[in-house]
Amino acid sequence: MADKDFSPALRPSAHPQAGPGYGKRCAPGQSPRRKGDFTGLPAREAYLASYIDRLPEGAAIDVKTLAKEQPLYGQQAVRSALRELSRVGHLRRFKENVGEGCTRWVWHTYFSRTARDDAWWERFEAGDVPDADADADADVGPEPVRENRASGRSAAYDVLASLGRTDPRMVLSAAECAALEADAAQWLARGVSADRLVRALTAGLPEAVHSPGGIVRSRLREKLPPEPAPEPGTRAARRRVMACTECGSPGGSVSLPGGLCQGCRGLPAEVVHRRVEELREINGSRRRKGTGTTSIQVCPL
Repeated sequence: MADKDFSPALRPSAHPQAGPGYGKRCAPGQSPRRKGDFTGLPAREAYLASYIDRLPEGAAIDVKTLAKEQPLYGQQAVRSALRELSRVGHLRRFKENVGEGCTRWVWHTYFSRTARDDAWWERFEAGDVPDADADADADVGPEPVRENRASGRSAAYDVLASLGRTDPRMVLSAAECAALEADAAQWLARGVSADRLVRALTAGLPEAVHSPGGIVRSRLREKLPPEPAPEPGTRAARRRVMACTECGSPGGSVSLPGGLCQGCRGLPAEVVHRRVEELREINGSRRRKGTGTTSIQVCPL
């Protein structure tokens, strides 16, 4: 396809986040972002790949949300595009155990700007991607959170104090910031960036905000993300299981080539052709026997 820049059509800042601990994850070791990253793909897949690539960590990238938030394609087209992006190696879906001392499974969809083959995703599933594969793209992933040493305030306090700059309805008093500081600090300790925490506390607000401190308190406690998993190779490394991008059936790189189970990949063309010939033969035999029917019988493939 021709080289196109899909940036003008994208609205990543307006895209909703998934529930804390869920949503998009950026695969490690991607090449730096550059114009024309997806020019080898058909127009629809290139457009959606560019859109997803610019979304932040934790963005909701399920079919319904993507179809609603971008203007060009409906649910069926988005579903087909995600299936193709999985097949060519840009996307994989995983079920991951993020519980600390218990079992807690969440769904993550990993996106890689650099297309990966099944062998790479198999190593990634096993936690064997080398540390040297660290993502060199500085604009992907959470920014480090630093303490405000000059003011003596914590990073959590500063995030709470900044909410009013994002939405004037969410201005908190100094007493409220101090009271909620420990709750906000838990989010930062679990790897949530300051920008993402602000979005979680200010997105989707009701039209009338009567108690900003109450809303912040409720969201901080009810939507607290799970504990971060240990790094691969440690004694309690996270368990990651690949799942079909389309239907979510668990499997592995052998049973899910291209990230898709056999049912979602569709039956091979030769199987379909053979079955059609069998049906034609069955109906021809019935006509010769004088059954009086000439319709093709519908049988499951």
